Amino acid sequence: MKFKPLLDRWKKESAPTLTAREYAVRLPLDDASRLHALAELFPGCSIERIVTDLLHAALDEIAASMPYEPGSKVISRDEQGDPAYEDVGMTPRFVEATRKIKRNLEAAAKK
Repeated sequence: MKFKPLLDRWKKESAPTLTAREYAVRLPLDDASRLHALAELFPGCSIERIVTDLLHAALDEIAASMPYEPGSKVISRDEQGDPAYEDVGMTPRFVEATRKIKRNLEAAAKK
């Protein structure tokens, strides 16, 4: 998610489903000041929601920035018949770890 759509979302949407676990952070003064300024600009959004949405946007950017690292295994061919190699970089490991942890968090939330 890019940050411009995030601003638009804060104007009109409700908050997403949250985990049962809380995460506590201490912010640098400059970041805390900007966070509270956003809360003033969007009075319908709690600071918790703003932090959650900013973290979500940052995690999307990190996932999109992980470089593709071709392995030796051909997994498909494109329209010209050129091989497409499996990704052996961080992306598949990140995706798999994310899925596993999400299943665990969902199971914990149901208890």
